[in-house]
Amino acid sequence: MELFKTLKKPIIALAPMAGCADRAFREICVSMGASFAVGELCSAKGVSMGDQKSHTLLYISDKERPMASQLFGSDIDAMKQAAISATKYNPDFIDINMGCPAPKVASSGGGALLMKDPVNSAKIVEAVVKASTVPVTVKMRSGWDDSTINAVELAKRCEQAGASAITVHGRTKVQMYAPPVNIDIIREVKNAVKIPVIGNGDVVDGKSAAKMLEETGCDMVMVGRGALGRPWVFQEINAYLDHEVISPEPTVMQKMHVMLRHIEKICEYKGERVGIREARKHAAWYTKGLHGAANYRARIGLIESVEELAQIAAELIEQNN
Repeated sequence: MELFKTLKKPIIALAPMAGCADRAFREICVSMGASFAVGELCSAKGVSMGDQKSHTLLYISDKERPMASQLFGSDIDAMKQAAISATKYNPDFIDINMGCPAPKVASSGGGALLMKDPVNSAKIVEAVVKASTVPVTVKMRSGWDDSTINAVELAKRCEQAGASAITVHGRTKVQMYAPPVNIDIIREVKNAVKIPVIGNGDVVDGKSAAKMLEETGCDMVMVGRGALGRPWVFQEINAYLDHEVISPEPTVMQKMHVMLRHIEKICEYKGERVGIREARKHAAWYTKGLHGAANYRARIGLIESVEELAQIAAELIEQNN
């Protein structure tokens, strides 16, 4: 995949997190060192119906590139048509979600449920590759459950179907986000295919990123929950992988500055009424670990404006000096 060849090494990507990694967060993370971002998963069925939510999910700004649109679904024709629609937004590539464990996604036949049928999943990849004018990648898990660890088989089939890269989250659908990630399955996928493999799961800092790269041999690393409330994690990882430097934790003032910039973006793009409600969870993540944070998070859960959040930020800075 030519895009990956042009990116500065190491390549550390932002994972597609529904309800979290929206345009505002992607722009923040790219500005802080993320090599590329993958958009929130978008329903192929929703795209075919032309709903406004799909437009929002597929929209890409110049500040978040390189950027992939992510699609999910189990119907081959719907996925093909969704890929055609997605290319109108000029993504750098299209990612097919075969790893989302959310019941709502799996019950529709998409996400991790696709791992139960590798043959049909490969047909979806083939159809999307043929319909797309940009490269197509696939994000998967290790399997559905412990008795069906089939990431290697699925990765091979996806490669044969024309996928340009594979992301592997080293947990099953049933495991959700615990216990610790299975490094072995990522390494097995890497050894089984010739296309780039991206390791995903439990990457939260420079040392865990280095461990993922060293123990799996993967080509790139993807960060998900480790970036929530900590978008500067990409700077930390790059510093460690480039120079083995453990970056100092940002000051409380620096953290609050990034938080407010992030929340202002959310409100700019979604309107303050919707944006401030979505901002509450992000603001709570930004305050994690700060002195007195528990009390402030209770207040954050009730904020109605950016000004209220700015006041809380000022108080946190003063209390943590």
